[in-house]
Amino acid sequence: MTERGVFLDLETVDRDDLDLNALRSTLSHWEMHPYTGSEEVGARIAGAQVVVSNKVVLDAAAIESAPDLRLICVAATGTNNVDLETARKRGVTVCNVRDYATAAVSQHVFAMILALTTRLNAYQRDVAEGRWQESRQFCLLDHPIRELEGLTLGIIGYGALGQGVARAAKAFGLNVAVAESLVSPGRDKARWPLERLLAESDIISLHCPLTEQTHHLIDADALEAMKSDALLINTARGAIVDNAALATALRQGIIGGAGIDVLEQEPPPPDHPLLARDIPNLILTPHIAWAAREARQRVIDQVAANIRAFIAGDPRNVV
Repeated sequence: MTERGVFLDLETVDRDDLDLNALRSTLSHWEMHPYTGSEEVGARIAGAQVVVSNKVVLDAAAIESAPDLRLICVAATGTNNVDLETARKRGVTVCNVRDYATAAVSQHVFAMILALTTRLNAYQRDVAEGRWQESRQFCLLDHPIRELEGLTLGIIGYGALGQGVARAAKAFGLNVAVAESLVSPGRDKARWPLERLLAESDIISLHCPLTEQTHHLIDADALEAMKSDALLINTARGAIVDNAALATALRQGIIGGAGIDVLEQEPPPPDHPLLARDIPNLILTPHIAWAAREARQRVIDQVAANIRAFIAGDPRNVV
């Protein structure tokens, strides 16, 4: 039935370090492209029954131009790169992958929290610049260090990722507070209203999806409401945070620091506000919180499972 598959952007997942055998065995013919430009999409998916994409956009025009298309597998959880309405109208099934990076993201969140609270970057820079070697004392104490035990970690978004971060937090003695649902506020009395979470948390970690409601959820007003020494961690979606407002807040000492793995535009333009070199206590990583090899292997394996289930007539992870 289903014979030809096309992977449009394999290098976003695999850098020659994964086992692709499970995926290759699902279909008799595969075309796996490291990268696909927008102008190449139509030609590459023509005649394909299965298309796999991580971030390549499959808009209405692309889907309409592929009459043989039956299944779109998104090699990620978010499906904003696929025109779901056109897929529905055309009878094209869309599947995603889920809960593959909980351990990796939790690890990255705490790597940033630990680096920020112990000021690792600042002290490493001091050593590289010779300041320790020139010190009159045995150590440098120029940057304030905090213990995590007893601090409050506020989590916004309590799906698999938020819950994973909460579990890891217990090992460090952090108190965990979870923001109430933005969709159904007040439903769970154990959760904190957003205003309280902003005001009382020492660290805030974002794990909510990007929606109209969460776009710029952390704006200038939200940053002003946080403690002056609080940390903000964002491994969710870049546009949940007003990036320009965050740059200003860090420069002015409105909050204590930030660990950011996602930006509103990726890759960012050279003049992106968070790329400026004068922003203090900011750790910026290039959307890699999910990217541990084990997590990327799970992506490939889930895509393969989605294709096998579809062929068997029992689709899984259908969006």
